[in-house]
Amino acid sequence: MTPALAVTEPIGAVDAPLLLLGPSLGTSTILWEAVTPALTERFRVAAWDLPGHGASPAAGAEFSVAELADAVAEAAARLGASRVHYAGVSLGGAVGLELLLRHPDLVEAAAVFASGAVIATAQSWHERAAKVRAESTSSMIIGSAQRWFAPETMARHPELTGRLLHSLQDADDESYALCCEALAGHDVRSRLGEIATPLLAVWGAHDLVTPEASAREIADGVQRGSATGIEDASHLAPVDDPDTVIRLLLDFFTPAGR
Repeated sequence: MTPALAVTEPIGAVDAPLLLLGPSLGTSTILWEAVTPALTERFRVAAWDLPGHGASPAAGAEFSVAELADAVAEAAARLGASRVHYAGVSLGGAVGLELLLRHPDLVEAAAVFASGAVIATAQSWHERAAKVRAESTSSMIIGSAQRWFAPETMARHPELTGRLLHSLQDADDESYALCCEALAGHDVRSRLGEIATPLLAVWGAHDLVTPEASAREIADGVQRGSATGIEDASHLAPVDDPDTVIRLLLDFFTPAGR
């Protein structure tokens, strides 16, 4: 089932290329707030929320990562875009890979942060889904704070990191669990070679969930891939090091940069 997704009103010049930004599990469009103003100098920028997260309605049925990609393609159509640039973090990055497989003519270029052709294990995702159904997303806050941010980020950006953790607490429990189950079924390793769209895979040096090997597997597997790391980032690079994320995206999304 293709889920319903909320998308922010695009910001930027109406004739600029559309850049769609995708979230990590448990976050919302807040994730991209620190980088959006600089990106609007070159792009018309919109961000989307996962089912039951941020402004998106709760999921009414199970869905796959591929179906999330279909929902993003539908969102692009609603915004009147026939071509987009795309950047996503973690689950949002996995959605980006599916978008390139299922809607290759839609995406001009894509960047995936802290993501993978497969992420963790199916068993770990099923266990997390069960935990959230039993104990709510509040049970994820401490572990997520440890995984999401580089060592100094919460001290440097207490307001932004606090809002992100509140977005996790506010996420719909069942929708979060269904996102976990979607990730349990996500594995596009055997299909990476089908992706011909220019793709940048980025890892954070402090990220234990999707380390350098995950990014390099993507970059090496697709036809036109590159990979790079961010020294002062963990799983949520747009919060840990927004300046570097801005530079990477602007450089890569400029044709000369790839």
